[in-house]
Amino acid sequence: MSHRTARVHELNLYRQYFELVSSGRKTTEVRVKYPHLADLATGDTIRFRIKDTDETCDVNVLCVTEYDSFEALLDGEGPANVNPTATRDQQLANIRTIYGPEKEALGALAIKIELIAS
Repeated sequence: MSHRTARVHELNLYRQYFELVSSGRKTTEVRVKYPHLADLATGDTIRFRIKDTDETCDVNVLCVTEYDSFEALLDGEGPANVNPTATRDQQLANIRTIYGPEKEALGALAIKIELIAS
């Protein structure tokens, strides 16, 4: 039986999404299935940072689920968990503005998170 050591991953977030995470309102983070996230797993910590600032917040990774598209991810996870302030269609448009079709073709990750109390 092998035991895996939990890791800390540092990821940037836009301020509007950082505020939702740091308040505990955003419980699912959306990412492209990049190779550097292949080892992301339950029990890991993500340290979110607003790019070019010292503002951070840490979350526990509760679950990582792979999807073929952002549309399937939103339908599977529920848009309110990804962004409680926007409709599904607004979220899909926003995500696709951040990640173009060539990125979406890599696959999408839904990362269920829980804010770590500071």
